[in-house]
Amino acid sequence: MQLRKAQPYINGKWIHSNRPTALVKSPYSGEVIGEQWLATTEDVESALSSAYEAKKEIASIPAYERSKILKKAAMLLENEKETFAKYISQELGKPLKNTLDEVSRSIETLEQSAEEAKRLMGETIPGDASHRGTKAIAMTFRVPVGVVAAITPFNAPLNLICHKIGPAFAAGNSIILKPAPQTPLIATELLKLLLEAGFPERGINMVLGGVEVGQQMVKDDRVNVISFTGGVVASRNICALAGMKKVLLELGGNAATIVHEDADLKRAAALCAKTGYSNSGQSCISVQRIYVHESVVEPFTQLLKKEVEKLKVGDPLLPDTDVGCLVDEAAARRVMSWIQEAVASGAMLICGGIQRGATVEPTVLLNPPKRSKVVCEEVFGPIVNILPYRTIEEAIAEANDSSFGLQAGLFTNRMDIAYKVAHSLEVGGVVINGTSNFRLDHWPYGGVKNSGIGREGPRYAIEEMTELKMIVFQIPE
Repeated sequence: MQLRKAQPYINGKWIHSNRPTALVKSPYSGEVIGEQWLATTEDVESALSSAYEAKKEIASIPAYERSKILKKAAMLLENEKETFAKYISQELGKPLKNTLDEVSRSIETLEQSAEEAKRLMGETIPGDASHRGTKAIAMTFRVPVGVVAAITPFNAPLNLICHKIGPAFAAGNSIILKPAPQTPLIATELLKLLLEAGFPERGINMVLGGVEVGQQMVKDDRVNVISFTGGVVASRNICALAGMKKVLLELGGNAATIVHEDADLKRAAALCAKTGYSNSGQSCISVQRIYVHESVVEPFTQLLKKEVEKLKVGDPLLPDTDVGCLVDEAAARRVMSWIQEAVASGAMLICGGIQRGATVEPTVLLNPPKRSKVVCEEVFGPIVNILPYRTIEEAIAEANDSSFGLQAGLFTNRMDIAYKVAHSLEVGGVVINGTSNFRLDHWPYGGVKNSGIGREGPRYAIEEMTELKMIVFQIPE
């Protein structure tokens, strides 16, 4: 197999000579699949300068041209769908059926960004609401912020880049991208495709590396907006360094789904199994805590176990694999230690709890202690917990007893319960008769508390990546 290359892209040029390198390995097979060239301090400075100098050039591109470029990128990605899906599976260990879905979603995200590029609308505001404004009228416009720094994670390495680059360019901004160090190859392939679609050469810069590269970006005053998807620790570091600039944070969760006594248990179990283990649970809205009414805990547990045991664990490149592996063996060892801690504290292991390399078998735990890591923290792995409750008020209180608040799910056929739960849960989104792990890419996506600041989805991200400018006309007497 020919090794693929990930290279920084700075000021319209690919950089690869005289730079430190790092191998990229498949987490499932351990095979070396590529090599990445890491950006130096000077490279990051050059990228920042390029992005800053290009911002007026990008802002001057007409909306229809930006839209046309993004639409062509979506078309090119559609033509390469299977290839890109295979690349993600190799680099991340994410099953092919999931990566095909991720590429489809990425195409939608680019298409939606293209559509929203034409909708940067304002409004007119009459002045005569005030006696001082009887001869005045105001108009508002959305204008680019300038430079957007995009920092993306490994778990959805294609779509989450599209969720930042698409809206940022649609809004007329220049971009500096730092993808996750675990998945630089797919970022490079996407950048090549964007350039083929007509993306302006200086409209985007990409730097590869770790924490130091990101820190140099976020503290620089030439950056106007930081769009970051990742963990709480890194986000606090970003906020400490960012200074006077807008920070958009899409962070983690330990998502709750409530199964009430009147729920369709078969549907609930099937969806919890499907959405609790996709990408080995490496999703910030992956089903983690399932609060089940005590009257239906036993039948639900058996149904969930049956559904989980149907999942095929194995090679992510095989079309029928449901669960591949985690991002590396260190992540798998951490997940196993959390399982062992929960069981030692009294949780019942219903199924799973076995590690092979970077793979952990889908695991169901019944009634782990409320203060165990698998309940309190973000697992980001293939663990689902069943937690009994007596009253819906208790389930709401337990679901809210978290530092996170991204999304939640609820299964019930009662409208009064649906209304009560939806309005009481402290989260950014509630899915009724579905699990926490359901997202359409044009919907507003984000959370409260430690789950972040701001919303993604092209329309909503564009609002965050533009400024509202007002022009006032005073009419002469």
